[in-house]
Amino acid sequence: MNTAMQCCSSARPTLARKPVTGVAAVRCSTHRLAPAARLSTAPVAFLSRTSLPSLRASAAKRAIRPSRVVKVQAAEGAGASINDTPKVTQARLVLYIVAWYGANIIFNIANKKSLTAFPCPWFISTLQLGVSGLFMCFLWITKLHPVPKVDNKFFKALLVVAAFHTVGHVAACTSFGQMAVSFAHIVKSAEPVFSVALAGPILKETYPYYVWLSLVPIVAGCGLSAMKEVSFAWNGFNNAMLSNVGMVLRNIYSKKALGDYKHIDGINLFGLISIASLLYCAPLAILMEGSLWSSAYNTALTNVGKNELFKQMAVAGIFYHLYNQFSYMVLNQGVSPVTFSVGNTMKRVAVVVSSVLFFRNPVALLNWIGSGVAIFGTFLYSLAKDKAANEAKAASASTA
Repeated sequence: MNTAMQCCSSARPTLARKPVTGVAAVRCSTHRLAPAARLSTAPVAFLSRTSLPSLRASAAKRAIRPSRVVKVQAAEGAGASINDTPKVTQARLVLYIVAWYGANIIFNIANKKSLTAFPCPWFISTLQLGVSGLFMCFLWITKLHPVPKVDNKFFKALLVVAAFHTVGHVAACTSFGQMAVSFAHIVKSAEPVFSVALAGPILKETYPYYVWLSLVPIVAGCGLSAMKEVSFAWNGFNNAMLSNVGMVLRNIYSKKALGDYKHIDGINLFGLISIASLLYCAPLAILMEGSLWSSAYNTALTNVGKNELFKQMAVAGIFYHLYNQFSYMVLNQGVSPVTFSVGNTMKRVAVVVSSVLFFRNPVALLNWIGSGVAIFGTFLYSLAKDKAANEAKAASASTA
């Protein structure tokens, strides 16, 4: 104990001239001391005045590593655990993609059968929005999904987005009833054309030449496919195009008006949009075709029966929500925009092929060529837009 006090007292004049910290302080406090003396209170007092604050700071940094926090937040946002192995994560992603494709195929088939038996697209659209809203309420009540925190400002902005969603959803449902599902999806693959055309004046966004060039095969493919389409109808074609406009405006105004609400995930946002769209769709459905429901229902009972009609409507409503929810679950796995675009492109191919096989629609060779060109064009557009976004980020980083 005395030896320790002598060492520390001899070190104090030096500390007055030049502070000793870190490893030097530790070496001074333990110089020539017996093991028992190193545990005395004097060296502890000495360390508390010199190196202990720095040691505490470094220990705090080690305890809270930014990279660790980022990894935990990323894992939580993706709905995965940080303890998941790559194989588990990959298996989950594959499962979600298969569920996304399967739910979309089932929806399109059930939706077409419902529209054929009961040709009232406003009613069926309203029913699907209502089922989606009820599904989300069930998830929130049972705490299977977190309840979103919204305010009046958010809800006012949401009403604008929901209005365009209503237009897009009802127009799409109408076009599916007027044309073959396969051809309606080919026309809907032209959505990027309207996205590029409308994003400029509304969001003040500009795109390089190669983004515009990627739209050429989309337009050409839709034209080729329409030339030999047996089910082609101008009403159905126009409604599919109107659906493209509605969905593009929904996406644009969602980005413009709801961009500050990043704490609301995609699943919750889609559920809230469905509920808000129901406020528009329900009264408009009564106004637009309410007088037709009784006669259409009686005809459907004669043709397919009550049980079959209700089953197809229920299946269409449930899988309408499920395929949208699974698409957001795929996104939440941390896939890149290009990877998701590839998945979305292949999903459209799966829907087109499955609908042709199920409904046995006559498809000419030119239809297949046009469909392939249009769908491949959407993939090129995704690549071009991703490249443009990366170049814009690099340019902003260089000027910062």
